[in-house]
Amino acid sequence: MDKIDYKKAEKHLYLPKNPAIVQVPEMVFFAVDGQGDPNISPAYAEAMEILYGLSFTVKMSKMSGEAPEGYFEYVVPPLEGVWWTKDPAFDGKAPADKSKFFWTSMIRQPDFVTEEIFLWARERLAKKKPDLDLSKARLWRWEEGLCAHLLHIGPYDAEPASIEKLEAFVREQNCEADFTAQRRHHEIYLGDPRRTAPEKLKTVIRHPIKRRGEGPVSA
Repeated sequence: MDKIDYKKAEKHLYLPKNPAIVQVPEMVFFAVDGQGDPNISPAYAEAMEILYGLSFTVKMSKMSGEAPEGYFEYVVPPLEGVWWTKDPAFDGKAPADKSKFFWTSMIRQPDFVTEEIFLWARERLAKKKPDLDLSKARLWRWEEGLCAHLLHIGPYDAEPASIEKLEAFVREQNCEADFTAQRRHHEIYLGDPRRTAPEKLKTVIRHPIKRRGEGPVSA
C-alpha cells in the first residue's frame, strides 16, 4: 500500500490554486500552546521539538513492533499554526511587536491516533528526551468549519498583501470573517524556512468565515 500523503490526498485543504471557500472537517492534532515572537522565542523552538518528536514517535512505531491498531503508512503532515493577539480586531497581520503573539502550533495526525496513543508517544519521547517539557503537549480534535483560504508564496512578513486579497475574496462571496476564541487566523507551512529561500516559501493562509445576508456560499 502506498503511503498516504494528506497534502496530495486532500489537495483542496492543502494546495488551493486560487482563493477558495472550504468546509474543514474534524482532524486530530498534536498541539502546543504558547506566546511570543516565533523567530526568537525559546518556547516556540521547544514546541517544534515536541511536535516533531511526538509525530515521528508514532510514525516510526512500526520499527519497534509497537504500531497501534489501525496503523498505516503515511507522510507526516506539515506544521500548522493558529495565531492571535489580545486585540479583538486582529486579522492575521503581524503586530509590530511580535512578542505579543499568542499561538497554537500543531501537526495533524492520522485518525487512528487516540488519547491512549498520544500518552504512549509522550512516554516514549520522555525517555529519549527527558529535558523536554512534554506536559505542554496535548491531543486536539478540531473541526474548523467554514473557511476561506489561499496559497501565499513568499516570506512570512509579506503575508499582509495576501491577507488583503483573501479578505476581498471573502467579501465577493457575500461572506465575512468569523474570528472567535475557537476560530482564528490559521497558517499551514508547506515549506521549510531553513531550506527554502524566503521568496519561494509556500504558506496556506486560512480564515474562518460566515455567511452574510442570504447570498449563496458553496464550499
